[in-house]
Amino acid sequence: MSGSFISPELRAKVRGLAQPIGLALARVGFSPNALTVIGFLIACVAAIAAGAQAWLPAGLLVIFGGIFDLFDGMVARATGRVSKAGAFLDSVFDRWGEGVVYVGIVVGCLAAAFDLGAILAAAALASAFMVSYTRARSESLGFAPGKGMANVGLAPREVRLVILALGVVLAGVSLTILAVALAAIAVLATITTIQRIVVTLRQASDQG
Repeated sequence: MSGSFISPELRAKVRGLAQPIGLALARVGFSPNALTVIGFLIACVAAIAAGAQAWLPAGLLVIFGGIFDLFDGMVARATGRVSKAGAFLDSVFDRWGEGVVYVGIVVGCLAAAFDLGAILAAAALASAFMVSYTRARSESLGFAPGKGMANVGLAPREVRLVILALGVVLAGVSLTILAVALAAIAVLATITTIQRIVVTLRQASDQG
């Protein structure tokens, strides 16, 4: 059903590996919402670094922010503070942070007179947001119950973050590598959006 590079089993394994860190953060007093905001702030710093063409620090911050994003949900479960409001904030700040990073890349590419990179970053941003929107809209209408839509498509957020981080880290070597990464995100995210549309329409047809 999924056609994704990330299987539910791999997701569960990664969460299991990160769980001790999440529990440690809970013990020292971090709240889930605080971790959500910190993750967003990391994305903002990554965007500033990208805008300044400090590509290696920007890429490392993207990686760190992506890993850090695992912990808010873990802390919520560990402390019994799982809530709809927390889930809402997590989703909103994740999307916001992702968008801010792409804007930083656009600024960095324009400063480097690399217009192609700026165009591809904008395309990647638009395509990535469509992946998130199709999931949110589908699940809000009762399709793919739970988090089922998260497992549909080639390039969910985790895959996009890996490609983006590698592209940004290696941009200091060659901006062409960044362009290839951004183009890959744009294409894979578009395919993922189409996959999610197809799955939703099939479910709608089955229900009709």
